[in-house]
Amino acid sequence: MIVFITVKSLGKKNTVLDKKEWQLSGVPESLRSLLVDVVTTNVRQFNDREAGVTLVPYLTQGEIDVQSRTGKVGFGAIYNEQKANLEEAVKTAISAYEDGLYKVFINGVEIELLDEPLVVQERDDIALIRFTMLAGRLW
Repeated sequence: MIVFITVKSLGKKNTVLDKKEWQLSGVPESLRSLLVDVVTTNVRQFNDREAGVTLVPYLTQGEIDVQSRTGKVGFGAIYNEQKANLEEAVKTAISAYEDGLYKVFINGVEIELLDEPLVVQERDDIALIRFTMLAGRLW
């Protein structure tokens, strides 16, 4: 099943929303199963990434333009070769949702309960809004 996922972090200067086509492994029955699916795919992609750096790293003008729109231009060098732990990542994602660190919207409707039956259809828009914690003085 293909959906579109948009991730936004409130409180950041950059308001660039990146809408990505996302392949789900199946039809999620609840928000919990949707989050597990997304985290599992992310962990797999993270663990499968190439370690090491090319001999002469360079960026094309197109790559610079795309990366500058998201606020970070880099060569994609990987300095930490440690693999992500799937169980820990899923636990952290669920805990963060329960703690209110991010919200999930499907076609503009907020999904509030993790285990409530969920209706997700092909090409739906899913938005994950992360709330950024601000630190500093109030004056």
